[in-house]
Amino acid sequence: MASKNNKVKEYLFVDGYNVINTWDRFKELKKENLEEARNELIDILVEYMHYSGIKIILVFDGHLVKGNSGTKENYQGLEIVYTKENETADQYIEKKLDEIGRTKKVRVATSDWMEQQIVLGRGGTRISSRELEAEIFNEKRLINRKISRENKKNDMLMNRLDDETIQKLSKWIKENK
Repeated sequence: MASKNNKVKEYLFVDGYNVINTWDRFKELKKENLEEARNELIDILVEYMHYSGIKIILVFDGHLVKGNSGTKENYQGLEIVYTKENETADQYIEKKLDEIGRTKKVRVATSDWMEQQIVLGRGGTRISSRELEAEIFNEKRLINRKISRENKKNDMLMNRLDDETIQKLSKWIKENK
């Protein structure tokens, strides 16, 4: 496990409920179905993790759930932590920062001002929930633009081919699937 962690260039801890309570996209959804809001955040972070290469740990408070021993799960490479009874997401993140914050690049996404100060004092850097949202969706926009440019370039190349060559290529592709 240690050798695997050595390859990680950057960690991003996300205070899940802080993000859900901050992002406009979750305002109505969390009132109707909190689990659905959590699942949507998970999907967004999985996608971001895959195109950014950042190791993301999503932490949800479980501290008010009686008898909760805490759980960890891995969903498509995203580490999801539900804290145990009497342990907040902030406390869990602080503990992990103490372990890796001075040796690895660690960012923490939370809009909690006090937590941001603690993060800075323990060797991490902070990013607000809104800044994280902007970062994720700006990165996604850049990727979509790049894909669009590639598709246009491919379309231009295809337009240069005559019909007979296009038919031969299509037949070849079908035969080699």
